[in-house]
Amino acid sequence: MMIVIIEALRAALANILANRLRSFLTTLGILIGTAAVVAVVALMQGFSSSISAQFADLGGSSLTVDALNKRENYLSGDIRYLKTTDLDLLRYRIEGIGHVAPTMRAQIGKVSYRAESTAPAVYGITSEYQLIERRFTNQGRFLVRADNDSRRRVAVIGEKVRQDQKLPAKPIDSYIQLGHEWFKVVGVMEPRGEVLGFNQDQYVLIPFDTAVALQGSQSKVQFDINFTVANIADIDAVKARVTRALRINHGLRASQPDDFEIRAPDQIAKTFEQITSMGTLVLGGIVGISLLVGGIGIMTVMLVSVTERTREIGILKALGATRRDILVQFLIEAGLLSLIGGLIGIAIGYGLGHGIAMLIPNFPPAIVPLWASLGAALFCALVGVVFGIMPASKAANLDPIEALRYE
Repeated sequence: MMIVIIEALRAALANILANRLRSFLTTLGILIGTAAVVAVVALMQGFSSSISAQFADLGGSSLTVDALNKRENYLSGDIRYLKTTDLDLLRYRIEGIGHVAPTMRAQIGKVSYRAESTAPAVYGITSEYQLIERRFTNQGRFLVRADNDSRRRVAVIGEKVRQDQKLPAKPIDSYIQLGHEWFKVVGVMEPRGEVLGFNQDQYVLIPFDTAVALQGSQSKVQFDINFTVANIADIDAVKARVTRALRINHGLRASQPDDFEIRAPDQIAKTFEQITSMGTLVLGGIVGISLLVGGIGIMTVMLVSVTERTREIGILKALGATRRDILVQFLIEAGLLSLIGGLIGIAIGYGLGHGIAMLIPNFPPAIVPLWASLGAALFCALVGVVFGIMPASKAANLDPIEALRYE
């Protein structure tokens, strides 16, 4: 059988080389389809990898606790809040927790510097924030515990805020106005760029207790609690301990649902990966329809080839070639044509994906995973074999006497 396959492969290559133009036109549909599929997969994988890497910067061992408010809570005015005792509980009473930092969105209004005025997000945080979120200053210093204990009017700003407010290149010790209060700039955070069109550097960080004091007479403030797990292997156990402790602290009975939720940043990354994977499959499937069109083209040309080579098939059968030998020869030829077109298409798709990525501003580099290349090559060969079955069967079933008479 091996000798038959080798001989059929040699004959297929000889026939392809003898009819170069026809072979090229036959594989053109497969080539274009494969190039399109590989380019789409490369762009989607590059985009997905870039977003996943940026989410990974948040740290896989960090968790966030926030009050669980649904639409009905806001409509009815029955808004839930975390307690300051929840913060102390996580800091001092629960085993396995590393750093703990509250985060609140301060309702302060616009941020002004001289004639410039913008409305970036203003967050009240503590010094542990940078250790949990892994965000560090590019200039100056970060907030320290003394800033929070003394409720100092100091701020750390994002790079986009510095640009929008037209602050000096080195704005340390400059003063900006947050609402009606003046704050001294003590640091500028490292720039992080954009994700999905949202700028990650348009924010101002101030001490948590200062932010609480600026809320005026509000008896309750909405804030989250971010914390890290000392040993990432214990993350589920720590999450269970936190849930149990918060339910007791909130006075919830066994029949009552949680009025808080514990979220992990990697959940966002996993959700995004699922969305991009689904998008890759959908787009790849749509573009992959062209591969089926290319397969139909191969079948059509192979049927014509069978008609042209009827006499040749008759001679082969007269010399002792079996039906299986003829079937294998035409199947190998069809698969080979499709595979060649697929390999060329993979190379073109690789270049096309990288070229498109470079032409789009701020788009991450395209990535062509090995599975995409191997999958595309195997699928192309399969398409050739599947669509080559009909022509191959027709050739194998020819009567040798009738075939020899064919003019």
